[in-house]
Amino acid sequence: MIDPVNLKLALASAAVLGFRHGLDYDHIAAITDITSVQSRPRDAMRYGLLYVAGHATMVAILGTAAIAFRMALPPASDRLAERLVGITLLLLGLYVLLTFFRPGMHSHGPRTRITLLINGALWVYWRLSRIFGGTRAEAPQVFKDGYGTASAFVVGVIHGVGAETFTQVSLFLAAASLGGLAGLLGLVAFILGLLVMNTLMCAAAAGLFSATITHPNALRALTLATSCYSIVVGAIFLWGSAGILPSLTG
Repeated sequence: MIDPVNLKLALASAAVLGFRHGLDYDHIAAITDITSVQSRPRDAMRYGLLYVAGHATMVAILGTAAIAFRMALPPASDRLAERLVGITLLLLGLYVLLTFFRPGMHSHGPRTRITLLINGALWVYWRLSRIFGGTRAEAPQVFKDGYGTASAFVVGVIHGVGAETFTQVSLFLAAASLGGLAGLLGLVAFILGLLVMNTLMCAAAAGLFSATITHPNALRALTLATSCYSIVVGAIFLWGSAGILPSLTG
């Protein structure tokens, strides 16, 4: 039986941990990725929140598994995920850089890091199949027409699988040690903290990008800054040196 005072402290810590996790560099990139390609603030907010819901769903699934089976993710998974995030950040940064020099690319609908990664793999598969006798005229694509309700949610789920950061792994470790109802309460507290932070981020990003839509020069400057951010942070993640990035929470 856990002491009520200790339980309250553990739940408060889990909520703070979730709030902190929402400020991770890859979350900032993902949310700005989605909100920056929407033409209306309402759509930017809606799709951003769908991404957040998808991510939170995956955290809930992984956290529940940790509690039920009393297991934790191996340390190697965090290092691998860091490099996968680095690759997708680099892809996003390069794509956004292309849109800076070729603005018309936005007319084809929004593309996320995960979308670019999957479509790149599908293109390679298509090219190989053409070499060996395939007859398909065009390369297959996912989310070809941009975001819908389901696709934004699914992208959040995929990002949740591929970006278990240190704080998220710490949650699973704590949840596995707590177990039972206390572990589930800790998981809920973490997710609530995550949702609060990422909702605030969605609102801020939607407002920022909508404010620059009528100012082309400001929008282009913001686009360039976004691409540079993704490329630099992606390279750091890919190198396995995320620890050198300054803390965003002080």
